[in-house]
Amino acid sequence: MRDPDNDRVAIVTGASHGIGAAVAARLAEDGFTVILSYSGDGAAADALARQIETRGGRARAARADMGDPDSVRALFDDAETLFGGVDLLVNNAGIMTLSNIVGTDELTFERLVNGNLRGLFNTLREAANRLRDGGRFIYFSAGVVGLLQPTHGAYGATKAAVEAMTNILARELRGGAFGIDAEADMRGPSLQGEPGAFRERREPFAPGEELRPPDDIAGAVAVLASCDDGWVKGRTHRQGAGAA
Repeated sequence: MRDPDNDRVAIVTGASHGIGAAVAARLAEDGFTVILSYSGDGAAADALARQIETRGGRARAARADMGDPDSVRALFDDAETLFGGVDLLVNNAGIMTLSNIVGTDELTFERLVNGNLRGLFNTLREAANRLRDGGRFIYFSAGVVGLLQPTHGAYGATKAAVEAMTNILARELRGGAFGIDAEADMRGPSLQGEPGAFRERREPFAPGEELRPPDDIAGAVAVLASCDDGWVKGRTHRQGAGAA
């Protein structure tokens, strides 16, 4: 019989660098076999997988396009073939482009929707059908959803969808045959992946608090991934500076 404490498998999207890489490394330390999903930087994902294995963990880098349902399906197929199934999905992949709504062109809007919303839908739907009993989703939202700052219109809209779809799916799954939880983690601003001018604008919204390094975000994900209490179902967990 599978030991759920020692044979857990996690897929982390956008895992080749930054927050995704920190999350993957932390989950590996906690005993997960980690599949590092990436769309661009395969060399970085491969290097992280080797680093995890050097430390005694298990990891595999896998290229996937979250906006393509066939690619997402293949990602889960490979996980099941190699490791028997998936217990945790951490959806970190996404893009951030800031501009006033009136100045946002169609291509930028389509990229945001494809990267943040369509990718969310594809992975949510696939994971809901594929996670093993007791599995869990963790998705990233953003503090800008509550702050309603100028230049964040299109980006904030896609992140608001993260909370809506994740929490609705949690209610749809509740009481079903599979004990699957869904979480939306509304992180505060991070030191990784945010332009300097953006960070300068965000800091005044969090007096006395620092921008959060990726390892702090990884720690929060690790807590959600390991928590067995029912209260975490379908919640948006707000943490760090700037969350609203």
